[in-house]
Amino acid sequence: MKIISFEENPHYLAQIVGLIDFCQNKEAHLEIKMAEQDDLFQIKAYYQDKGGNFWIALDNNDVVGTIALLPIDAQTAVLKKFFTYPKYRGQPVHLGSQLYETFITFAKQHDYERIVLDTPEGETRSHYFYEKQGFVQITKDQLAADYVYPDRNSRLYQLTL
Repeated sequence: MKIISFEENPHYLAQIVGLIDFCQNKEAHLEIKMAEQDDLFQIKAYYQDKGGNFWIALDNNDVVGTIALLPIDAQTAVLKKFFTYPKYRGQPVHLGSQLYETFITFAKQHDYERIVLDTPEGETRSHYFYEKQGFVQITKDQLAADYVYPDRNSRLYQLTL
């Protein structure tokens, strides 16, 4: 298992789309279309060229997890596209923790003071993970960050670094 920054590669992109479609639509039944997530088809421009990053977790060259950091301003970044296949969650792999550690290390190295995120209201496992990491739930008014998120029934969180 290794975590790397996204590289332009049709093999990886197809697998990223497959992973996210599985997690959002087959597992969580959110009915979010890929057309609503055009950032996936311009990862370098949307994340990396803006000073953020998009990481993929590989198991034998297969994408099994993702996480991304989208800068909003000099102090605030958004945690986005945090997905793993079920068999990599929890014991014994803890892929989510590994991806999150990669993300948070990058955020601290780049002097972000605040991380925000959105997660579907029904995803209680995600809520537990974020709260365990120190995120606190906020209202849309407290978000004070302009970015697109596709799920209309989202819970919003922030973490002060």
